[in-house]
Amino acid sequence: MPTIQFKGKNIIWNHHLSVPYHTLEEVAELHYQPEKADGNIIVEGDNLLALKALLPQYAGKVKCIYIDPPYNTGNEGWVYNDKVNSPLVNEWLGKVVDVDDLTRHDKWLCMIVPRLKLLKELLADDGAIFISIDDNEQHNLKLICDEIFGELNFGGVFIVNSTPNARDYGHIGKMHEYCYFYANNYDSLNTYLIEDKEKKFTYKDEISPFNIHPLYNSNVAFTPANRPNLFYPFYLDKDKPIASLGENFFEIGLEKKEGDNIIEIFPSISVKDNVQFVWRWGKEKSLKNINEEILGYSTNLGEFRVVQKMRSSGKIIRSLLSDKLFTSRRGTKEVEELFGKKTFSFPKPTNLIKQFLLASTTKNDFILDSFAGSGTTMHAVNELNADDGGNRKCILVQMTEESEQEPEKNIARDITRERNKLAIEKYDYDAGFKYYRVGSAIDPESMLDGVLPTYEEFAKYVYYLGTGEHLTAVDNMDAAAHYVGTHGPKNYYLIYEQDFDVLTRTALNLQIAEQIIAHSAGKRRVIYAPACFLDQEYLEEKQIEYVSIPYNLFEKTAE
Repeated sequence: MPTIQFKGKNIIWNHHLSVPYHTLEEVAELHYQPEKADGNIIVEGDNLLALKALLPQYAGKVKCIYIDPPYNTGNEGWVYNDKVNSPLVNEWLGKVVDVDDLTRHDKWLCMIVPRLKLLKELLADDGAIFISIDDNEQHNLKLICDEIFGELNFGGVFIVNSTPNARDYGHIGKMHEYCYFYANNYDSLNTYLIEDKEKKFTYKDEISPFNIHPLYNSNVAFTPANRPNLFYPFYLDKDKPIASLGENFFEIGLEKKEGDNIIEIFPSISVKDNVQFVWRWGKEKSLKNINEEILGYSTNLGEFRVVQKMRSSGKIIRSLLSDKLFTSRRGTKEVEELFGKKTFSFPKPTNLIKQFLLASTTKNDFILDSFAGSGTTMHAVNELNADDGGNRKCILVQMTEESEQEPEKNIARDITRERNKLAIEKYDYDAGFKYYRVGSAIDPESMLDGVLPTYEEFAKYVYYLGTGEHLTAVDNMDAAAHYVGTHGPKNYYLIYEQDFDVLTRTALNLQIAEQIIAHSAGKRRVIYAPACFLDQEYLEEKQIEYVSIPYNLFEKTAE
């Protein structure tokens, strides 16, 4: 697979691992109808730090990510601000990236890579990411996404007719932008059909009308060699026609059967490319849908196939999005109607984001936008929930974008938050949100300087480091018993208070150890504490793994 090289790549490729975790500090006065937030949050701050801070709670949980990063046109005034331990990168800090900057593509790639790495960690195994971009970086974006998400997880690229009247670029009138679509795991990806009331259907069952489509995947990049889990036979039984659907439909199975009327069916071979296709569904998914959503089928020419029902509930999202509902002008009008004036340049229209949400989410999924801008994504989530009675949750991240020239500037508070507050009021959405700021770093230097997280913040963090998973049963946490949570055969404990003087006198001693042992019968114990007064023999006998805070804790992170 081709890879892309750029200045700073070797420096920033794993930079996301060294970014310290930060607390997320609740700003109660900026909540809006928090009793109706139900998972909707807006985070103010650097999105690299915010994404790392979200990991302990949301890693692997986000079903759909939409981002609209800087297009790097040279006219956006964005500044490279990631603090990386490198003289090369440090020379870039605080400088506006303009059109004459000969390293502007390198800077853009150095900015986007660690964020994409963290977004991938947050994305669910069956999730999808949509990334808006234009000609300035779309070629670089494709190559870097192929490296990070995997070339075979590329779902496609949408062409968005964002400027129907064309913007003058000298030799060409540009009318479109792009949106790249990647799966976290193409084999696990679920996409959903979008309503199309005008479509006509040939067949009908007890659920709804449907058409049929061959189950094989015609993407020549997918072959039995690189997708062996998608290459297996079905067995069609000519003795078992499905009368209710018509004489062309037959029952199929995945286990080999003997008999003259059993037809073994593999995916087709491309006549044009002489490439063996694979199925679009893995065997496990096929088992769940066999003779329900996938069937055997005989053409009028007597050829046997395995087909999927395409339901009347919708259509596949089209790669060319040319409707006027998707234009930048529409997005600008939506924001102007809420604020009563122009407040933000080139906001995305809600209908564009809704298309991606409809195609990639169900009614209870998490959605994330870490370049939130005017906050279109949360507006679209609330509108879609109002349309279909869903309970999707939206996480927005937006920087303040303050500068020496504009020290009071705060896009997150004054535009992202305000736009969604106004939208909820104007359209009477049954929704709200909570507002957070990226807080202090959870790292040894900060802790030793006395900047300490709350018990719950620190507990979520140590649980995530120890297990690689987010802590779901927060209600079971018991600071008095030092109990954080359970994962498999281990219980996790944290001996800690948000008081530096107390911590200097705190340790895992015999009395606390006996309390923890009584609390965790039949379990191994992982105990985080500032110090330990027990010998190694005792720890091994009682199946205790001690981790010191802050030092060993952060050494553990680096492994």
